[in-house]
Amino acid sequence: MDNASLIRKAAAVRLATLEMIVGANKGHIGGCFSSADILTALYFGGVLRQDPCDPSWEGRDRFILSKGHACEGLYVVLAELGFFSKDYLDKYQRPGGILGGHPDRSIPGIEADTGALGHGLGIGCGMALAARMDSKDFLTVVLMGDGECCEGSVWESAMFAARHQLGRLVAIIDKNDLCVTDRVGACMAIDPLGDKWKAFGWDVCEVNGHDMVALMDVLGTMRTRASVKPLMIVAQTVKAKGVSCMEGGLAWHHGVPKGEVLETARRELRKACA
Repeated sequence: MDNASLIRKAAAVRLATLEMIVGANKGHIGGCFSSADILTALYFGGVLRQDPCDPSWEGRDRFILSKGHACEGLYVVLAELGFFSKDYLDKYQRPGGILGGHPDRSIPGIEADTGALGHGLGIGCGMALAARMDSKDFLTVVLMGDGECCEGSVWESAMFAARHQLGRLVAIIDKNDLCVTDRVGACMAIDPLGDKWKAFGWDVCEVNGHDMVALMDVLGTMRTRASVKPLMIVAQTVKAKGVSCMEGGLAWHHGVPKGEVLETARRELRKACA
């Protein structure tokens, strides 16, 4: 897809995610919307090497959604690509469905059970190290949240990845500056985030996580980079991005829009899809 098509696709991912969450009356819409452009670029921009007809293909790139509570957006992407039927989106967190509130490996296209924050990067380190030991060239990509970076296990994994020169490991932080109850900076002093990852021995790139051109420029270099250092992409984002009356609102960590807010969301996202 070209960049204009990717922008429209990201809006469509948000719209389908909205309908999933409204239908189930539960979910994590804010983090799904802040990461929608990143997921769209990875999966529809020709970045990740995947085969929906063979989800266990050995040559595939491994993608781990460490911020597992934002799984609804990933489910929409995987269904759109044909990993499983779109009918399951209508059964999200309901009887007869396969899609729960956090990802698990029984779902085609899901590499790791996630949701307990701070675990995804460690899993990714193991996958990346195993790939090198087995002489495999696949990428391991981990999408994390900035609130997740308050977990000590993240920094243990950061040291491990740098020590073992895991140059095929890429982590992306969806930095929307909000966690469950407050601004991330009010809970833990994680900034300057990019400088911290550099100090831990990573290559670091900071990007606007909603600028599709900039995202594709950065993500497009992941496979060809020569550095032996792991790569951290700090993507500055906005929680609940895409709906004007919801953007940046703490209530949308796991709030479900209703009434006029819901109609505004539908109207704005449909327009963005056109």
